[in-house]
Amino acid sequence: MNTLEAKRVLETALICASQAMPIKDMVLLFNGQVGEDTLKRLLQELQLDWSAKGLELVALASGWRFQSRPSMRVYLDRLHPEKPPKYSRAVMETLAIIAYRQPVTRGDMEDIRGVTINSLVIKQLEDRGWVEVIGHRETVGRPALYATTRQFLDDLGLTSLDQLPPLDVANSVLDQLIQSTEPVNDQQLPILLAPHSDAEDSHHGDPLISASAQHNPEDPIEPPPQAEHPNSPA
Repeated sequence: MNTLEAKRVLETALICASQAMPIKDMVLLFNGQVGEDTLKRLLQELQLDWSAKGLELVALASGWRFQSRPSMRVYLDRLHPEKPPKYSRAVMETLAIIAYRQPVTRGDMEDIRGVTINSLVIKQLEDRGWVEVIGHRETVGRPALYATTRQFLDDLGLTSLDQLPPLDVANSVLDQLIQSTEPVNDQQLPILLAPHSDAEDSHHGDPLISASAQHNPEDPIEPPPQAEHPNSPA
């Protein structure tokens, strides 16, 4: 099979796929006759081929997929005018804590936020597919350890947690969003946590949120050593 034919097969499979396609599945397309290095080169060529179109080929945590460009959203939304799900201040702050401090227990989150976290807050994030239990801390009660999922990274257009913006940037954007009178929705989430950025309860002094308690570079945030959660592409 020549390069042009291989690229056409790959392009067709990606367009028809219902979800992001990992490299290992692309290898199956060609019965192992096309290696991963060649596939990566073809993917880069496809990205260039589609660079001036309304769709773009992107690499995500779970694989590669075609998706509409952000500039097309205003037009596509006219076909689906329903409002996206909205999330309260409590949900967004809890998600930010998990994203930056994972893996964490519910007790860790409550210590950081300074308030009791309603179990429905975590359930909402689990139902959305953004967080999951990855283990239990070996301490009294063996509390569950929460971390973000590949779905979370895919929804933000990221390939790994390393692409999250610096903590102070996320703090600033989160402050702007949650000070609004309206809850945060799905379309605002990438603005909050994606690297290329263009009230259920009240509290004060949240170290992840408050500008007066920004993270000290000399005291880096590190997840507890009891568990690890790889978020690398398949």
